[in-house]
Amino acid sequence: MSLTKRILIAMALGIVVGSLLEVLVPRLDPEGTAYQVVMNGLVFGLFDVVGRIFITLLKFMVVPLVLVTLVCGVSALGQSSRMGPIAAKTIGLYLFTTACAVALGLVTALVVGPGRGVNAEAGVDFEPKPAPPITDTIVGLFPSNPFAAMAEANVLQVIVFALLLGLALTRAGEAGSRIIKWFQDMEVVVMRMVTFLIELAPWGVFALLAKLFATMGFAVIFDLAAYFFTLLGALIFQALVVYGVLLRSLTPLAPSILRKKMRRVWAFAFSTSSSSVTLPVTMQTVEKRLGVNKSVSGFSLPLGATVNMDGTAIMQGVATVFIAQVYAIDLSAGQLLMVILTASLASIGSATVPSAGLIMLSLVLTQAGLPLEGVALILGVDRLLDMVRTAVNVTGDATVSLIVAYHEQALDLNVYHDPGAGDAAEQAAT
Repeated sequence: MSLTKRILIAMALGIVVGSLLEVLVPRLDPEGTAYQVVMNGLVFGLFDVVGRIFITLLKFMVVPLVLVTLVCGVSALGQSSRMGPIAAKTIGLYLFTTACAVALGLVTALVVGPGRGVNAEAGVDFEPKPAPPITDTIVGLFPSNPFAAMAEANVLQVIVFALLLGLALTRAGEAGSRIIKWFQDMEVVVMRMVTFLIELAPWGVFALLAKLFATMGFAVIFDLAAYFFTLLGALIFQALVVYGVLLRSLTPLAPSILRKKMRRVWAFAFSTSSSSVTLPVTMQTVEKRLGVNKSVSGFSLPLGATVNMDGTAIMQGVATVFIAQVYAIDLSAGQLLMVILTASLASIGSATVPSAGLIMLSLVLTQAGLPLEGVALILGVDRLLDMVRTAVNVTGDATVSLIVAYHEQALDLNVYHDPGAGDAAEQAAT
């Protein structure tokens, strides 16, 4: 059985087992031994430990992977002038897809009206965290200490450092060539480590989802069904339709192949709710299964995992209209345009951690003149939706990387159209 099928089966089993536990465990005597064994021993014991170890190991790989692949990618361009066009195309496409995502969220929510008739009293106890100023976000791109940036896993600062280091190495003559060779060897080692960790994925995915659904369940969805399914529909439309149309419009590539080969990445993103934690799997899939050259993927994917948050942008659009409707506040055309601009910037500034979009949503609501207490209304279902948002985010990263690689002639079409691409390399590595 392929690894992708094993991961998908583990994901389904985790949801089923967790949901059954969430239904059956409350029927046990809370003071009895059976209840304590199930909750403390199984859910908060075994499942929690296995899931957290899996997430920690994936986080462990993010910084070395970003550093070595980006240095190798920049150095692979050598003395050519393609780095500028690659960066411009990548950033331009990320900004475009983010603006489209915010607009999609707003239009969908305005048409459906998920906030009409919802009681607003649930939001009175929420105290939002302050969103960082945009100036701090810009200054924070540049590291004062690259080693501190790596130690703190500040991916944006690591990207800037790796870009500067890669450019310097290409212009450092023989000394630079020796160090580039070392980074190329390190890339082989790091990718082998990533392959080892991915083999553990079924166990980690099962544990993460079993614990989540055992403690949350599906009942919370029905309390905010209109909001939940409105946002879910917009997210699915972005992932399957918007990205497919964009890929087909700018390249002759078939979107169905992209979707089929992204299933493993979706499972990781859905389970971890973090684009940066999913980055090792995304990079391996985009390079080995989709055929994107590392000169493009090494730049576009780490950057996308940090700034391209289309799922978050959709959430902020839907949530803004939802909260406005709950409080019976009409949004003017000027306010809607401000929401698009602010939500686009906020999604770029969102941290790549679970539910970070909620913090940035407070910035959007402030700009739109809406009550911040409304964020509390969506807290109950946000954890489940955050999992889908992350899957949308990584799909956008892969789509942009494919488009840029195609136009830069850095895409192996044979690999893209090969349904078994990457399987032989994984089997050899394990």
